[in-house]
This record gives sequence, C-alpha cells and structure tokens, in this order.
Amino acid sequence: MSFGFLTRCAVNLVRNPFSALGSVRTATKRAGGTVHNHGGSPGKRLGVKKFSDQYVIPGNIIVRQRGTVFHPGPHVKMGRDHTIYAITPGYVRFYKEKWMRSQRSYVGLVMDRGEVLPRDEAARGRSRYCGLVNLKDPVLAQSTIHSA
Repeated sequence: MSFGFLTRCAVNLVRNPFSALGSVRTATKRAGGTVHNHGGSPGKRLGVKKFSDQYVIPGNIIVRQRGTVFHPGPHVKMGRDHTIYAITPGYVRFYKEKWMRSQRSYVGLVMDRGEVLPRDEAARGRSRYCGLVNLKDPVLAQSTIHSA
C-alpha cells in the first residue's frame, strides 16, 4: 500500500514538479525595465519666427537659435543667446555671402519691399533708419496732424 502511494507521488513529481510544493504563481505580464531620461524637459521652440518678405517692427524676434546658424545683417542685432531680432521696422531678407572658404547665412532688414541684400552700397548708398517723419510728404504730414 505504501509502495503504491510512493509510486504515485513519484509519477506526479515527474509529470509536474510544482505539485509537491503547492501552487506557484507565475508572471502574467512581462517585466518592464526602468527608463532613463524619460519625458525630459519641454522643447525650446527654436527656429525661424519671421520668414522672408514679412514685415517686422523693432523688437520682433526673427530667429531663435543655438549657436550662429544665421548671422546678423543690416538693421538686426544678436542677443546673448544668439537670438536675432529687429532694431528697425522693415522687411526680412535672408542671404548668403562668401566667408573664408565657405558661405555664411545672414538675416537682415530692408526698408522697401523690393530691395535685395547684400545691398550695393556703391550705387545706392548706405541704408539708414533715423525714425523721423518726413513733414514734406503730404500723406505722412496729414496722418501726423490728425493723430496729434
């Protein structure tokens, strides 16, 4: 009798090794590892903000960048984080000039919509903005009189 019982236990152990230990719980889902740098910080919203032939006023940001992808041209300045912004009202122009063995990309402003950069200073002179009103121009003179 005891021999039959031992035989049955041995047969059960060979068939299922966990039957002698009782029930064993197994994973129903795969183990997930830890993720480094998950989420992180939000994007910095870099890039070109005002495109070619768009009108800007002083203080408008034209390009937000890391490093000098674009260099400042006429009537724009560069902030300490390399942000290029307008210092006069005008139309945005992007252009390239030869610099050493390669080319540099520049951003500048022109006063009139049809102008191109780089400006031919020998033929057209320097581009200057003083922010003054031409009182001899009848259209501007009327607008300044009515606004005052």
